[in-house]
Amino acid sequence: MSIDHAEHDLESVGARIDWDLASTVGKKLSRPGPKMTDYTRMAARVELADAAVRAEAPVREVTGLADGLAVPAARVLERDEWIDAAGQSMRSMLSGPGDADASPGLSGRIGGLQASGLLAFLSTAILGQYDPFSPPEEPVSGTADDPGVLMLVLPNIVGVERTLKVVPSDFRLWVCLHEVTHRVQFSANPWLRQYMLDNIEVLTSDAGESISDVVERITGALKGGKPREKGVIGAMQLLQTPEQYDAFNRMLMLGTLLEGHADHVMDAVGPAQVPTVASIRAAFDKRRTGPKNPVQRIIRALIGMDAKLAQYIRGKAFVDEVVSTVGMERFNAIWTSPETMPLPAEIDEPAKWIARVL
Repeated sequence: MSIDHAEHDLESVGARIDWDLASTVGKKLSRPGPKMTDYTRMAARVELADAAVRAEAPVREVTGLADGLAVPAARVLERDEWIDAAGQSMRSMLSGPGDADASPGLSGRIGGLQASGLLAFLSTAILGQYDPFSPPEEPVSGTADDPGVLMLVLPNIVGVERTLKVVPSDFRLWVCLHEVTHRVQFSANPWLRQYMLDNIEVLTSDAGESISDVVERITGALKGGKPREKGVIGAMQLLQTPEQYDAFNRMLMLGTLLEGHADHVMDAVGPAQVPTVASIRAAFDKRRTGPKNPVQRIIRALIGMDAKLAQYIRGKAFVDEVVSTVGMERFNAIWTSPETMPLPAEIDEPAKWIARVL
């Protein structure tokens, strides 16, 4: 499955958003983190940086990926630092080659204000992430090209461990096991980064449809009685062109695989590395699926966080079954190319992926 780059002279989505404004306003809107003494903050920073390094070896051993590559340092960030990093990442991810001198203008400022709210909300929710679109602060010899950067949001991790009443050192390593798995996935398979960019280009391209074209397509889909997904995914199915929806599905399947694989690795590595992993997993899963206030529910629905939760659950079940059936070494055929990624019909029926790929 290859994706051709569309040739067009239109500004990219990234060039139409004032990312500097988004970051500036986002930092003002973001809520302060939990109270900590300077000593507690520094101790947590040191421990998280160390945990990110310690997590690498067991993750590589379980996955069989990224052997021989150097271990880059993680960035341990405050919420405002994460907002700056995320804004730069989105600019890089969504911008085209001719956008360097683009000026967003009034519409860009409006887009920046809209993006600032999203950045502010996410800055309080993200525990950590591997960003394949931002280079590390200092190049690391021995890594793959464009290795990206692992970010850990210190106040959010501390806040959650306090809420869950778990052992801090265990929880910090447990979080790092998940995020380091993402770093290993991309480091061992550099093609994943371009695959994401290709699909994002399709998703954010101007389809050239008029309003009447869009209305006609949506009306036809509603009248046609064709089965649709529920929630955010169903809305995407209606609003996007067939080409964009195909790209959306490819991104959804990739995300489901990446998150499910990381959760599988966390549980496979956890018992040997994290003494209280069982209680952490139980408490964290309860938090994931627990009730949210109405405003949180609305925001989560709008940005697709509940769809992301489903990715963890469905993806982990897929990886668990394939690995238990064929072993991790044969499972790793999934990282060969876009053609070996799971299809939508295979995520809930792993035997179909095994039959097609292996």
